[in-house]
Amino acid sequence: MRFYFLRLARTLLITFWAGSLWTVGYLAAPLLFATLPDRMLAGTIAGSLFRAEAWLSLACGILLLAIFRSDTTLQSRTICTRIVIGMLICVVVGYFGLQPFMAEIRAAAAQAGGVMDDAMRMRFGVLHGVASVIYLLQSVAAIVLVLKAR
Repeated sequence: MRFYFLRLARTLLITFWAGSLWTVGYLAAPLLFATLPDRMLAGTIAGSLFRAEAWLSLACGILLLAIFRSDTTLQSRTICTRIVIGMLICVVVGYFGLQPFMAEIRAAAAQAGGVMDDAMRMRFGVLHGVASVIYLLQSVAAIVLVLKAR
């Protein structure tokens, strides 16, 4: 009975985490930029969504690590643990590592009347590109986790 609840909790957490990653990153954020006329506003709202996603990712990852440690019925436990650790590294580097620098650039642009100069735009673009690749890696890892933790 205990393992049934661990498996159920594991399945629900993985589904919730993967679904939220995909929804925020590939549906909600692009729709904000496609529908809102003000890119700064779209970026602010998207930033709030990604902040919530980062904290959600930390919570789900930590809970899954605890479940994997207790669940001896999971055949690919070592692989799943490594995937979750990799996903947690992605969120720490991508959000908590790069996002403060992006926020600094956005704040400087807001002080300058909402306009980025070429250097700011270039720096923001590079940081955004790196963060996007890290988010993509985390999203692909979520696919592998969904498949491995069945």
